[in-house]
Amino acid sequence: MERFAFELRKLRQEADGLTYRAMARSAHYSVTVLSQAAAGTRLPSLTVTLAYVRACRGDPVAWERRWKEARDAVAAAERSDDGLPSPYQGLARFEPDDHHKFFGRDALVARAKALLDERRFAAVVGPSGSGKSSLLRAGLTPALRSGGRNLAAIRILTPGERPLATHVAALKAAEEDAETVVVVDQFEEIFTLCRSPDERAEFIDRLLTARDPGSGLRVLIAVRADFYGRCAEHRALADTLPDCTLLVGPMSPAELNDAIVRPAQTAGLMVERKLSARLIDEVKDEPGSLPLLSHVLLETWLRRRGRVLTVEAYEAAGGLHGAIAHTAESLHTQLTAPQRQLARLLLLRLITPGEGTPDTRRPASRSEFGLTTDSGDIDQVLDKLARARLITLDDGTVDIAHEALITGWPRLHGWIEESRERLRCHRRLTEAARTWQELDQDPGALYRGTRLATTQEHFPQAHHHPELISTERAFLNASTTARHQEQQAEHRNTRRLRRFAGAVSVLLVLALTAGVLAWQQSRTSDRQSDRALEAQRVAQSRQLAARSDALLTSDPDLGSLLAIHAHRTSPTPEAASSLYSAAGLPIRHRLSGHADEVSSVVFSPDGRTLATGGDEGAVRLWNTANGKAYASITAAEGMSGHVAFSPDSKIVASSDAASVVRLWDVASGESRSALTGHTGGIAELEFSPDGRTLATGGGDGKVLLWNAARGTTRTVLNGHTGSVTGLVFSPDGLALATGDDDNTLRLWDVASGKARTHITERTDTAAFSPDGRTMATGDFVGVVRLWDTASGTVRETLPGHTDMILDLAFGPDGRTLATGSADETARLWDITTRGERTVRAGHPTDHTTVISPDGQTLATAGRYGDESTVHLWDAASGKPRASLTGHIGRVRAVAFSPDGKTLATSADDTTVRLWDTGHAQVKETLTGLPRPVALLMFSPDGRTLATAVFDKTLRLWNTASGTQRASLTGHTGNVTATAFSPDGRTVATTADDKSLRLWDTELGIPRATYPINSAEATAVAFHPDGRTLSVAGEGKAQHWRTDLPTLSRSVRKICNAIHRNLTRTERATYLPESPARPACTA
Repeated sequence: MERFAFELRKLRQEADGLTYRAMARSAHYSVTVLSQAAAGTRLPSLTVTLAYVRACRGDPVAWERRWKEARDAVAAAERSDDGLPSPYQGLARFEPDDHHKFFGRDALVARAKALLDERRFAAVVGPSGSGKSSLLRAGLTPALRSGGRNLAAIRILTPGERPLATHVAALKAAEEDAETVVVVDQFEEIFTLCRSPDERAEFIDRLLTARDPGSGLRVLIAVRADFYGRCAEHRALADTLPDCTLLVGPMSPAELNDAIVRPAQTAGLMVERKLSARLIDEVKDEPGSLPLLSHVLLETWLRRRGRVLTVEAYEAAGGLHGAIAHTAESLHTQLTAPQRQLARLLLLRLITPGEGTPDTRRPASRSEFGLTTDSGDIDQVLDKLARARLITLDDGTVDIAHEALITGWPRLHGWIEESRERLRCHRRLTEAARTWQELDQDPGALYRGTRLATTQEHFPQAHHHPELISTERAFLNASTTARHQEQQAEHRNTRRLRRFAGAVSVLLVLALTAGVLAWQQSRTSDRQSDRALEAQRVAQSRQLAARSDALLTSDPDLGSLLAIHAHRTSPTPEAASSLYSAAGLPIRHRLSGHADEVSSVVFSPDGRTLATGGDEGAVRLWNTANGKAYASITAAEGMSGHVAFSPDSKIVASSDAASVVRLWDVASGESRSALTGHTGGIAELEFSPDGRTLATGGGDGKVLLWNAARGTTRTVLNGHTGSVTGLVFSPDGLALATGDDDNTLRLWDVASGKARTHITERTDTAAFSPDGRTMATGDFVGVVRLWDTASGTVRETLPGHTDMILDLAFGPDGRTLATGSADETARLWDITTRGERTVRAGHPTDHTTVISPDGQTLATAGRYGDESTVHLWDAASGKPRASLTGHIGRVRAVAFSPDGKTLATSADDTTVRLWDTGHAQVKETLTGLPRPVALLMFSPDGRTLATAVFDKTLRLWNTASGTQRASLTGHTGNVTATAFSPDGRTVATTADDKSLRLWDTELGIPRATYPINSAEATAVAFHPDGRTLSVAGEGKAQHWRTDLPTLSRSVRKICNAIHRNLTRTERATYLPESPARPACTA
């Protein structure tokens, strides 16, 4: 690593000793990031390294190779290879022989054992990653064996695809006086893998025989919480479970400490106290995070320093949420290109895509991996995956080590999303091919009609398709052959009928009959031909859309043209998605002309002109319709810093390195005036709404107000002690808000130049009244302040709370303000009279307070503690109306429907409940969620509910039926905020991947993607006209025009931007058999 850093520093010296500041402008990374890259304290990321190299005019290809060599050397140095057994399991589940390193679940083991002693049939229920399998195998099984009970046998099994056929012997009691305990792990496999409803029902019936005292059996099943609702499909099972279920909840801090520290202690190792404290803090509020904890502990152990597990080793492993991806990506980069493709095929074969439920793993026989690739290559890749503990190889079965890999490795998750429909089709094909083989290749079991056409669409040229094994290929080939034979037989019958009609044509009635028959046959044939042709067009459209998506980043012009062809071939949802993506590309014209880095880009208010400022000192004006420059204006001192248009788009202002501001005529490009008065650079430029005043903020802390027409100074505003970082005029232009880098906000009267107020108080939460005239703020000591937004003065101070203000919400009338505090109270205030009512919500550390749209009902819920009850209050009197109970675990989010008649709540039990607020009863329960829901949002008509958990997905639900309508995937980070457009046709999401996405709620496809400046966007909202969208986070706000084009407008937008069609070579590559129609016409 030190050598690598030395070579980077040497490269910079060879580039004429470039300064880091100069490099930062071209590399788009800060001076700090670039200097640390060459410091030698840690290996920089590949993207930072290549940016550094390009800034120094180095060879990116050669340096990428150097970086990979350095990374491998660092990894080899970090990972211990002393041959000692690991005290941690990683992603692999605990087995009975691992009980000596299974800690933290003593109380739960005792409860499970007591339940099984009391009940002959019992169930353990918990979310994925809560440790159910390990509890039963390494906790309960050893406890039963050492518990003094006379047991004939303990059998542990997982259902698999054929639960009854596979385990019929295991479900029989041993022929002894003692009882046999059967533990059924991964019970949800009877729903995800078993395709036969009859076999599923009979298997459950066999398990339930344990309820008979004479059966000689005791049965314990482990069920994932999101499949618990499906147990109701079997009536007897549904009747049995309520009285014999043990819920696996999160571990307490003390239990987590045991799970972290005690395995290390048994191996003679130590865990740094700050590491154990950090892990406990990160894991305690993360349901289902135990596999992440186990894996990161294993990776930390591999990087331990001597006998101590350190925070540095933990961070080097990638941390709690990054360790799995770190391990998987490290392996992926070590594979050759063919091995990477093979690893993709192998891993996807181990996945069952969810049908309204999360994706699950699918254990597969080793014989299933007889792909067209050489078996030696398959064995090598499987071995590498197993060595990295990403998969397990047991008794001829291949399985993903834990489902946490599916959500914890973005690359695998992306593969699944890209192939979701094909995976579903593939799983059905695998089962059908196996059934066909078991029936001695009975022709009646072959695919026909739509099922065959759909499968051939996903797997064309089945005889050598890389994803299919020999059984599947043989099945598809046999199905195709059978269809061909049936078609030939049909043609023979048709010819026979025609000959018969000719022979008896002398008889008019018979001839007429034959004619009718022939006409019917022809109609049938035409319909079949039309259907086949349409299926072909749909398949080609989807293929072109997939190729478009793959090319948009590397070759946007070609990708955009393919999107148009995909839509015109067949208007499939995939084609619409590609077309919207192409139309939403941020770069539609290549604007060339600057001789140096472009540092400022601004559109005129009328949208007709784009101004760009370059470091060479030129400001160029571009026609946005055709992408051509029509004027170039050059500053005297070089390096244009900021550019701003007047509201009427007639004047453009620019600043330069000498702190001079110039005003230019947009139409002619001629200079109108030069404004001087700042020192230390210009930080901000802003025109007033009427365009008469220009405000400038400088590094000298001054704000200058200029007469824009005359180019003369009107007022100097002094008061800031730091560099001015923000300027905003009020809508009427009478007030100006300015901010500096000392976090001081000042409000000025523009006419007089006097400061109205400045705000320096710490604010923890804020809310605006519906009319925007009042802003409420709450601070960390419990004080609520009401601000007049026009004058910037405090109108009222509302005392009463004794601890931090956690939530603020105005009622729709703007008169009622609800506040929630850490002092365990919620208060309602009438801000016109300062009247106050205290609501004792009964929640420890009450944190969630929501007012119904009609202002009549207040809902409160506690996010911290173990509170699982939501309370409804009469907002007028402050008296309790109802308590909503039924959730297991604490309530996470609460939201009213627009009409106030429905309340949505989510909790730790991974369900969302829809309540009738009038009768305080549950209307629907939404299940199948992988984790507790953190965000809830109703559509404007109340018919759709959007939910977000921390899995990078937004789900849309039908509130009337409680069914999932769509799953919106595409973010590479967790969704942080969401909002519906006023018409409900678009939903916006932000995520911590620093992106804003707009989705079509009907088709469930993305419409547009925009970069945002914050990874922690906390709010997103549409303007009432639906055309403007605002995103807020980390003290910043961005605004977007969201008047999205229709499909036809998207085509016109693309064609106006790229001015070309497919070349002959491109057409031969992507549309070899299609008519030569242009995508864009003149």
